[in-house]
Amino acid sequence: MTKPAPLPQPVFTDAALETARILFARQADFIMGAAQVDQLPPPDLPEVAFAGRSNVGKSSLINALTGRHGLARASTEPGRTRELNLFLLDEQIRLVDLPGYGFARASKGETKKFQNLGRAYLRGRPNLKRVYLLIDARHGLKSVDAEALDALDLAAVSYQIVLTKADKIKPAEAAREADRTLKAIAKRQAAFPRVAVTSSAKGGGMAELRAEIAMAAHKLDDDALKPGTPTPSAEESA
Repeated sequence: MTKPAPLPQPVFTDAALETARILFARQADFIMGAAQVDQLPPPDLPEVAFAGRSNVGKSSLINALTGRHGLARASTEPGRTRELNLFLLDEQIRLVDLPGYGFARASKGETKKFQNLGRAYLRGRPNLKRVYLLIDARHGLKSVDAEALDALDLAAVSYQIVLTKADKIKPAEAAREADRTLKAIAKRQAAFPRVAVTSSAKGGGMAELRAEIAMAAHKLDDDALKPGTPTPSAEESA
């Protein structure tokens, strides 16, 4: 009988996790929604962005990371995010909620407009440090996600896969999905070589994801990683 793959092990030191916890416990505010990239603030702070299918839980993840349940507005109507929604964390990092893709309840013309807005952002933000691509752990990567992966690879933007809603499945199933996902993106040049497994409802994986974001935004150094943890190349961590 084949043993299930283990869940991703913590790679950050306790000190690094605490530094990231303190950072995300500080003030976080919604600052604006932008319908066009020329409405964005100057690229004077590091930014990390969150992308994914319309019902994957981007708002819930942002709320769980910051510990503020009403910061990002979660909706029962897929496709509500039709702008670039920006949040400012401790005057240090901007968190950007990208328009959803997939089965957004909009006309084909409108859906394309939202997707083009996201692509324009990816191409035009020199301060964008990483994109976190959210995938429902219950379903894994689907064909609709391939377009997003291709767009990220084409834009040469570092991105990390975040499996969401892991509390909805057994830990062994979540571990298998993380392993499958990592293998599926192994040859993609812009893919960051770690997969995060999270649950916004239960808080699972949030401490590690906060540290991942803090490191991507250059708020943590390489010594934040536990000894023996592989350090991604400069290309992957840019």
